[in-house]
Amino acid sequence: MIRFEAETEDLLHSRFALSPLFELNGLLRGLAGHSGRPPWADRLRPAFRRLRAGTALDAVLALHTPSYGAAFAAPPPRLGLAQTIEDDLAQVRATPLALARREIGLCLRHRPAGDRAAALLRRDDVTELIADALETAWQELVAPSWPQLRAICERDVLHRAGRLGQGGWEAALADLHPRVRWRDRGIEILRTASHETVALGGRGLLLIPSVFVWPRVAAHTDDPWPHALIYPARGIAALWETPARTEPGALAGLLGRTRARVLLALDEPAGTTQIARALGIAVGAAGDHLAVLRRAGLLDRARAGRAVLYRRTPLGDALARAAHPADPGR
Repeated sequence: MIRFEAETEDLLHSRFALSPLFELNGLLRGLAGHSGRPPWADRLRPAFRRLRAGTALDAVLALHTPSYGAAFAAPPPRLGLAQTIEDDLAQVRATPLALARREIGLCLRHRPAGDRAAALLRRDDVTELIADALETAWQELVAPSWPQLRAICERDVLHRAGRLGQGGWEAALADLHPRVRWRDRGIEILRTASHETVALGGRGLLLIPSVFVWPRVAAHTDDPWPHALIYPARGIAALWETPARTEPGALAGLLGRTRARVLLALDEPAGTTQIARALGIAVGAAGDHLAVLRRAGLLDRARAGRAVLYRRTPLGDALARAAHPADPGR
């Protein structure tokens, strides 16, 4: 079990964050065979094999072991929800060589690397080498689908922020993951390979929703990196499912043509006026359709400043994908 000891100051300083590089590393682990992945990941394997042959990706993969991962290759984000892949890669490149070598040594003690990867990891420019390989892999494997995947993570944050406001941290963590619980002023991750108690020391905890960590949960506990808990974003299980194809006409028959168009238009959160303009319908009619879809459990809503934004629930996402299947790896 890993237990994060939290004092009042830690609760004040804990926050949600996004990490594009965590997502990339999670996908790489899956493609390398370290964890199960959805069927569409098979389409990425030719590109993955090409990257292994033409870049230093084997050195990156050597930093992924079942029980340890080099934090410098996927550092916890420092900019919260505003973190970009460019921010992540800049952190990798800025890693002191001594720190990178220490983490590389820990990885290789857990699992020796092949001759080519080991030679790359001994180079003095290893942090630049790793960052370049990660940047190329990002562009090839994740960048085309990142807006969709980021939206899933942002929706999770919106949900948990509401739970936090209503019932505090215990409520926000209640359905985060079956192995995560709030107990005696601490956040505990059950059934972990390591057993440690980590004092947050007033710095708080990063809570990072993830697509590719599903169905597991992960944690960063080593200094000097920020402490972090990485958990599956809500609704991600529906993304991995392969629903039977439903023609758009069938969805219209179920919901009505305009309501089906409204549901399909909400790939990104939008307000009533935005939906009305996009579909060429009256604002009042758009509001009526949004209300019906929300009562049916296909949409939820949240306030962002003065605006009220509607977004699809996991059930709404599943119906929309069935009508227009999208391959996140395309």
